[in-house]
Amino acid sequence: MLEQQAGDSRYLRVSTKKATGSHYTPSRLAGFVAKELQTVLRKTPSVRILDPAIGDGELVLALLNQLSNEHMSIEVIGFDTDETALRQAKERILRRFNNVTTDFRHVDFLEFANQHYQPSLFSSTDFRPVDIVISNPPYIRTQVIGAEKSQKLAHTFKLSGRIDIAFAFIKAIKWMLKPNGIAGIIISNRFMTTKAGRGVRTDLQQNFHIHHIWDLGDTKLFKAAVLPAVLLLEKKNDLDEYVSSRFSTIYATECTTTQPQKFTDVIEAVSAVGVVEISNGQCFNVQHGYLAEIASLDEVWRISTDESKAWLEIVREHTYCHFGELGKIRVGVKTTADKVFIRDDWQTFDEKHRPELLKPVITHHIGRRFRALKALQQRQILYTHERHNGKRQAIDLADYPKSARYLERNRNILEARKYITKAKRNWYEIWVPQDPNEWRLPKLVFRDIVKHPMFWADFSGAVVNGDCYWMTLDSRHPQEMLWLALAVGNSTFIEEFYDYRFNNKLYAGRRRYITQYVQKFPLPDPQTIIAQEIIEQSRQVYEKISITETSRQEKYLDKLVWEAFGF
Repeated sequence: MLEQQAGDSRYLRVSTKKATGSHYTPSRLAGFVAKELQTVLRKTPSVRILDPAIGDGELVLALLNQLSNEHMSIEVIGFDTDETALRQAKERILRRFNNVTTDFRHVDFLEFANQHYQPSLFSSTDFRPVDIVISNPPYIRTQVIGAEKSQKLAHTFKLSGRIDIAFAFIKAIKWMLKPNGIAGIIISNRFMTTKAGRGVRTDLQQNFHIHHIWDLGDTKLFKAAVLPAVLLLEKKNDLDEYVSSRFSTIYATECTTTQPQKFTDVIEAVSAVGVVEISNGQCFNVQHGYLAEIASLDEVWRISTDESKAWLEIVREHTYCHFGELGKIRVGVKTTADKVFIRDDWQTFDEKHRPELLKPVITHHIGRRFRALKALQQRQILYTHERHNGKRQAIDLADYPKSARYLERNRNILEARKYITKAKRNWYEIWVPQDPNEWRLPKLVFRDIVKHPMFWADFSGAVVNGDCYWMTLDSRHPQEMLWLALAVGNSTFIEEFYDYRFNNKLYAGRRRYITQYVQKFPLPDPQTIIAQEIIEQSRQVYEKISITETSRQEKYLDKLVWEAFGF
């Protein structure tokens, strides 16, 4: 079942482009995909080409240009829900390639695939499998698709988690291809590193030879905030041998090299190695390797090079345990009505009207390495849960009359959260409250999306908001492990580890510090002399950072972390 994000009304008014996911392919990128497809195309007297979301036809035109010197008959099949775009695509293609046979359909490709071409219906359709698929599937988030359609897609294509519609396209493309048919697909790179993408990653590895993956990262090839990847695939048949998967990445970097290789644009630069500079002066780091072997289906897809394998092996040899073994890592609370529950002006309420259930709340606004900015900690949350007889439950409003009156005044807003009552919860509850007993314990808190890691310790008993993640130590671990984790989490070492191990950056070098990554962060043996020094220095930085300059001590601490892992 698809996970529907609360508050879907935010997505009711979206642009046509966002609602349809129609971000057309830049011509340079289209040419790149077409050229790579030709490198694995087997010689044949005829070829059937499918673009399941053809748009303005740019991808097909690029492929026809590549095949223009080949002596073969060509049929192009194009689907699109935009009738105007479909007509324009057909006109563009026939204007330049009038000897091509076309079959253009003003039909939703996913509905067509579901009705006519599921594996169980293989022999009942007149649609013959194709030799080539070239596609830039629509990128539409679950929230924009809507709950009903999302659930239908999930059922039809056996998807789970928070998906985008491109996942369904990949499943349907598999049905449409001949054995040993090839596909060039442009897709958001999120599927490689998210839990929601696990099923797609598994499906691709089971059903396709993945010839090459290009993670085009923060190259801003699309106007939309999508980080694209290109997949070069070949549908398996039973007799095929294993094909290793090449993997290339290109991400923005500092222009530190004195004489970087210079290229016109990122498409031209992606074939280089190392730091490159394109014509607008921006620099990128280009790497080439292979898709790393995975130990479990939960593993993310990442590039593996000789350098990264050697580096991670050194880390493995010096790893005592991981963050996830210290305790459960969770996102903060989600009220889905922050304006009601979280405020920084509660002090303006007189004593007669100020709710009894207020607790201090940690948001990203007060985040700082090692210790939060206490001067900015003014927000409080009206927290509606407690532990009773070992179970979490919503408070009884009758026991808290001032809180009850405040919530009653906002009842219309809170009752608009239909998913609350649908889940048989009280209308006044926080949607995701987490464990009420955990807030009083020492916590490690960290921000999600940042360029450099930002971990801090909290002993205030505050509630953590959903814009941050947090963890408490299991009772079997001494508090010194929190200081050790704090130092490692804030180190430049962990940035390097993140890039080698997860290879997932957003725009401008920002990384995502979320449960699935942070739980795998390594920790050195706390009993070693160097780890004991790290623990002491980490504690000292926490104690001093609000009253004195600690940058020199933090640099020393950072150096110790590197040494603890064998560097």
